[in-house]
Amino acid sequence: MASACASAEDALVFYTFGPDETKRLGARLGRCLNPDAVVALSGDLGTGKTCFARGVALGLGLPSSLHITSPSFSLVNEYEGGRIRLYHMDAYRLESLEAFFDAGLEEYFYEGGVAVLEWSDRWPQVLPAGSVRVLLVIEGLSEGGHRLRVEISNPPEAFTI
Repeated sequence: MASACASAEDALVFYTFGPDETKRLGARLGRCLNPDAVVALSGDLGTGKTCFARGVALGLGLPSSLHITSPSFSLVNEYEGGRIRLYHMDAYRLESLEAFFDAGLEEYFYEGGVAVLEWSDRWPQVLPAGSVRVLLVIEGLSEGGHRLRVEISNPPEAFTI
């Protein structure tokens, strides 16, 4: 199970030990999200951003049989079937802020669903005030996989340690 420690610089800090725990932490967050919430994911390649997004999907009530994939090439994948629609976006391939706006990704922030944006650190200025920011950092290996530090800033009030 993910372990939590005291907040660091206004962020809740958790440690997960493998993809299943990372997904469960994402699900905890997803259960607390409301329409128009934006979850801004950042971290190096392979840190578990898509895994965390899968957890958010589960927390929104999307079926576990739904295959949540990284939208690296499509830029956005839409999923419905839970209590709130999920817009899963990826800014990795966008070369400029202009490309972000040309793709219309910011419109998904205000569509009444939950927007999860991977590689949000590329264009942080597009994030609405109140966005939940999640930083994933691999700190080592554990028996179950990565030892991952997950920092969650500006979580919903219902999300507690």
